[in-house]
Amino acid sequence: MQWQNERFRLCIILGAFAIGIGLGGCSDIYYDRRDSISLGANDAIAANRVVHMVDPWPPQSGDRNIAFNGERSQAAVERYRHNRVTPPVNTTTSSAAYRQATQAAAAGNAGSAATPPPR
Repeated sequence: MQWQNERFRLCIILGAFAIGIGLGGCSDIYYDRRDSISLGANDAIAANRVVHMVDPWPPQSGDRNIAFNGERSQAAVERYRHNRVTPPVNTTTSSAAYRQATQAAAAGNAGSAATPPPR
């Protein structure tokens, strides 16, 4: 009877030891050992570079005079509003294919322009 109690205690001790070893492998303390004060050390050059930067945005980002064609933008919005969007075409080096595709799309949309879109 006494040897069963000793065996039970030994199993408990060995089990606790095995669990401790298993959980000890999950620790990242080994990787945190460095010869520095904090984990963010060695970033002094990068930090100084950012601190001394006058304006991080490129100069073109402040340009408010953006060239655009208002009539073309308005036509695109109207096509989108009336669900007559020009389908995309394959990109080629020739503009002839683009011209043919836009003419075909315009001819296809001419019939649908007479009927109002469903609401």
